[in-house]
Amino acid sequence: NRRLWQFKPSAVLFELVRQWRFVEALNGTNVKLKCTFSSSHPVSVTSVSVSWNFRPLSSGKDEPVFYYQDVPYPPTEGRFKGHAVWSGDIMKRDVSITLHEVPPTFNGTYICQVRNPPDVHGSNGEIILKVVNKASFSEIAILAAAGGAACALILVLLGIAVAVKYYKRKGRSPDIEMHPPEDMWKDSTVW
Repeated sequence: NRRLWQFKPSAVLFELVRQWRFVEALNGTNVKLKCTFSSSHPVSVTSVSVSWNFRPLSSGKDEPVFYYQDVPYPPTEGRFKGHAVWSGDIMKRDVSITLHEVPPTFNGTYICQVRNPPDVHGSNGEIILKVVNKASFSEIAILAAAGGAACALILVLLGIAVAVKYYKRKGRSPDIEMHPPEDMWKDSTVW
């Protein structure tokens, strides 16, 4: 579900298009945490700052995940070192990050906070990540259905191609039998 959050202090408009959603990722895979925003003020690479924080399921204190101001600052220590990378594009109002090779210890809530002065009082976007050890039944069913549909489509197209080729070939060859002329069969001595 997409929710649009607005904050309007003294005629200044700042909106964070909030991806309040649950994301499920397979243990050891990469997952993109998407967060977008809009602002009534001009946006530039140097004007926007982005903070990503993590709140563990155990309700511990928030941990920094990623920071962006002018350039990306990936974490240099802690659980996200070597895992969190910038996937956004400030000029497209995208401040997403990707977590590489997620382990179960990454289960929790990720908070995206964007500031574009003078818009500094916006709402935060939140994504709840659940890392699982194997794909859920629904994911397997979707993949199986997509694979089956692709195979069925290929078989139908192959059948159509064979039928078209057969009928084209049948239409070109006449159904006339060739016989040698009668006088070739007659014995000339019997007259």
